[in-house]
This record gives sequence, structure tokens and C-alpha cells, in this order.
Amino acid sequence: MSVTFDFDGEVALVTGVGGALGSSVANAFLEADATVCGADVVEPDSDDFQLSDPDRIHFHRGDFTDEDDVASVVKSVVDEHGRLDYLLNIAGTWRGGDPIHETEVDTFDFLFDVNLKTMFLASKHALPHLQETEGAIVSVSARSSLEGGEGDGLYRATKAGIRLLTETIAEENLGTVRANSVMPSVIDTPMNREMMPDSDFDEWVDPADIAATMLFLCSDAASVTSGAAVPVYGEA
Repeated sequence: MSVTFDFDGEVALVTGVGGALGSSVANAFLEADATVCGADVVEPDSDDFQLSDPDRIHFHRGDFTDEDDVASVVKSVVDEHGRLDYLLNIAGTWRGGDPIHETEVDTFDFLFDVNLKTMFLASKHALPHLQETEGAIVSVSARSSLEGGEGDGLYRATKAGIRLLTETIAEENLGTVRANSVMPSVIDTPMNREMMPDSDFDEWVDPADIAATMLFLCSDAASVTSGAAVPVYGEA
């Protein structure tokens, strides 16, 4: 069974748009006829930018750990398009491998900045505009955020923080802005394949499938869903 959505006339902002998941989310919204604005610290002409056709989106370079950059990008999006309907908080990364007592404080600062602070700042500055359009936010948490684990406790903590902020935003905006998160396990990306070359890639989740879930959560089909953390584990 195929499912299609129509987001014609609506504007979506995707953070981390140059990454594997961000590019898949951008493509999903483009296919639904949304106007897609993408933000990233990586320029479209970089080898690390994975969106195959960046000319189809309205790109804004911004460091979303910097509040001035975030405020500027959101303002530019609204000034250019007159509205903002959806915020997709994709920007994030993984670091791990060491127990807490051997982890440098710089790793703590880095992970909380890139994973949690970006989601907080983007949501903070997007919310006044999303309240006007009765829009939606979808952010990326993680399956591992549901429990502690050896070697990547800081990463798990940032992703748990995303779940809690999502629930808070949903509660604070009942009936106006819906906020949900998705919880992937291992996503099938070039970086993950390089880091775990001996794994069974068939068990990993295609970024396009996660993007489809995020598209659904922004749609009218999910109008009664807010504050949820949706598993997108696949078979991983």
C-alpha cells in the first residue's frame, strides 16, 4: 500500500540537512510538495553534503549551537516565505567508547551542544512562528535513550533530553503545536557502515523509512499525536 501526503503551500525547516537522515527528510518533504528550507554548518558544495540535489531546497548556512545563527536562519526563512509550518530537528552526532570516568569534559560539551542545544535553540526560535500556523516539530531521539549503557552514556543522556524537551514542548503547546520525536536504533548510513563494517546492514533502518515516519507525524493523519516518542527500530 502506498501513502502520499500533500504539503503544498507549507514550509519545512530541516536542520542537519546535509547528513544522511537530513537529506532523506528533505527529499520526503520535497516529494510532498512542501517548500523545504535546510540548515547546516556544511556547505552544499562540500563532499560531506549528502543531499544529491541541493538546488531544490532553500539552503541557509548556520551553526545551530549558536543562538544568533539560529535566530538569523529562522528569521530569514519566515521573511522569505511568510510562514513556518514544520521544524525537523535532525542535527546531531554520536561519540562514545569510553566509560564516564575516562571521558573528557570536552566530549560532554560537544555532545550536549550538537545533540541537545541545537534542538532546544531551533525549537525556541521556531515556536512563535509554528504557533501562528499550528504547525509541528519532530526531533530525533534514540532507542538507546531509554536506558543507560556502557561506553556512550553521554550520547544516551542527550537523546533522553530530546525526549523530555519534546514532551515539554507538547505540553506547553497543547492544541497549537504538536511535538513528537522518533527513536532510531542503527541507521544505515555511510558513516555507520564505515564504523561497523562487519555488521549485518540488512538489519539497519533506511533513512528514507525514518523520513517517511517524520512526514506522517507532521501530517493531519497524526493530528491526535503529540508528546510521543515513536520507535523506528526496524529489525536493528
